[in-house]
Amino acid sequence: MKYPMDIPVKIVQLGAGGTGGHIAPHLYRLLYTLDRPTRYIICDGDVVEEKNLLRQNFSPADRGENKAKVLAERYSTVFGLETEYVPSFIEKLDLLLELIQPNAWELEERSRKQTMEMVILLGAVDNNKSRQLCHQAFYQSRDLVYIDSGNGEFTGQIVCGVRRNGHTMFRPIGGVQPEMLRDTDKFPSELSCAEAAVSDPQSMAANITAAIAVVNMVYNILAHGECLVRQTEFSTRTVKMQTVLEKQRRKAA
Repeated sequence: MKYPMDIPVKIVQLGAGGTGGHIAPHLYRLLYTLDRPTRYIICDGDVVEEKNLLRQNFSPADRGENKAKVLAERYSTVFGLETEYVPSFIEKLDLLLELIQPNAWELEERSRKQTMEMVILLGAVDNNKSRQLCHQAFYQSRDLVYIDSGNGEFTGQIVCGVRRNGHTMFRPIGGVQPEMLRDTDKFPSELSCAEAAVSDPQSMAANITAAIAVVNMVYNILAHGECLVRQTEFSTRTVKMQTVLEKQRRKAA
């Protein structure tokens, strides 16, 4: 599938922790190199804790600060881009729909012609309730690229769903793994302190590998106007990725 390479871009990222924190610096660098208007909004309501320093992209000086704020201010300043972040968890459908609503840009002075931006939603969350929310927003969107990343300690998967002109061109994570839609876990804000302290084990290597796969997909879409990869599964134990390409998924469908 081809993507336009001359229109504005807005990236909305849910999650600034294990995977999201490693996505951010590479995406800021990518957006800096693009010759078109860009926006990058990072959303997360969590704060940096001592335990996060083991595998997330934070330093001891960041402790106690909001994760989205730290990443947005750090890298937007380095690359001279606008600082945009939401220091809270996105857990309401209307708020998510508002964030991913495409805006109109006037690219030429004194021109009445408006160009709608391309929107990419990145899911770097660690719970299926947030993925269910993204799934709803995906199917209520006319045009949207939704890339979801999920991983455990040694393995993970990244799925790219695409909506175009109100039609689903490629299924999102909820279509590829429908059991995710039946999960009854909680939003981050609904967890007790004890529940929040007990999470699925992850490793720095798995977080970085997942982030690299997400960045590769976004890079191909924005820099080359095409992304052949629709789904990738990986193992850090075997240093192996198994990828489903566009044509393969068409045959499977």
